[in-house]
Amino acid sequence: MPSKLAVQLYTIRDFTKTAKDLAESLEKVARIGYPAVQLSAVGAMNGEAPEVSASEVRKMLDDNGLACIATHRSWDNLLNNLDAEIAFHKTLGCDYTAIGGIPNERYPQTHEGYRAWLDDARGVIGALKAEGIRFGHHNHSHEFCRPERGAPTLEDILIDEGGSDLMMELDLYWIAHSGANPERILERCVGRVPVIHLKDKEVAPNSNDTLIAPIGEGVMDWAHIIPACEAAGVDWYAIEQDTCQRDPFDCLVSSYEYLTNMGL
Repeated sequence: MPSKLAVQLYTIRDFTKTAKDLAESLEKVARIGYPAVQLSAVGAMNGEAPEVSASEVRKMLDDNGLACIATHRSWDNLLNNLDAEIAFHKTLGCDYTAIGGIPNERYPQTHEGYRAWLDDARGVIGALKAEGIRFGHHNHSHEFCRPERGAPTLEDILIDEGGSDLMMELDLYWIAHSGANPERILERCVGRVPVIHLKDKEVAPNSNDTLIAPIGEGVMDWAHIIPACEAAGVDWYAIEQDTCQRDPFDCLVSSYEYLTNMGL
C-alpha cells in the first residue's frame, strides 16, 4: 500500500529560508521515505519578491518524487486575491489549502465572530471547489473553549455549521491538549478530513509541563487514534512538529519509522 505520510514543512521552517536550503531539505525528506509535503512557512517562497516561484518549487518536488498534498495560505490572500491563489495551487498540482487559524483581529473568538468567518468563507470555498480545490481550517486548542458556560465550543460551530465543503484539518495534538478526545472529534468529521496533522505529546521530566515529540515518543494513544483516522477517511497524515528537542530531520525519521510500522 502506498505511504500516506507527509511532512508539514513548518517542522523544518528553519531549513527552507533560501532556495538552496529548500532544495536540500526536500531531498532529505524524500530520502527518509516520505512521498509528500505540505507547503507552509517556506521562507524562500514568502515576501513581496520570493526567491523561488511556484513553478520552481514544483520542479524541486518533481525532481524528488514528492507531491504537494496541501498548503497553508493567508486568509487575506484567499479572500482578496483568489484567482492568484487558484493559479498558485494549479501550478503546484495541489488540490487542498487551509488556513492556520481564523484571524482574531477580524473575527473575535465568539460564536458570532466564527459565524461571521463562515459567512465570508462560503464564497471562497465555492470558488475553490469550482476549480477542484478543497479548503480547510486548522485548529489549535483555543477553538475548544466555550465562550459561555454550557454553550457549544468554537470548534463545534465550525464542525456543525460549516457545511460538508469546509474541510477540517484536524491537529490531533492540539485537540488532546485542549482536553477533548481526538477520536470523538474524528467521528464527527467523517469525509471532511483529507489531511490531518500529527505530533506526539510528551510529559517533561520532573515537571507538569508537556513537550511536542516525534510520533511514538509521547503519550498519545496511536493504537486507537489511527483506526479512528482511517474510519474518518483520512488520505494524508502530515507530520507537523512545531518544536523539536533535537534535530528536526531526526524527529521526522522517528515519526516515519513509527507510523510505517503501524501500516501507514
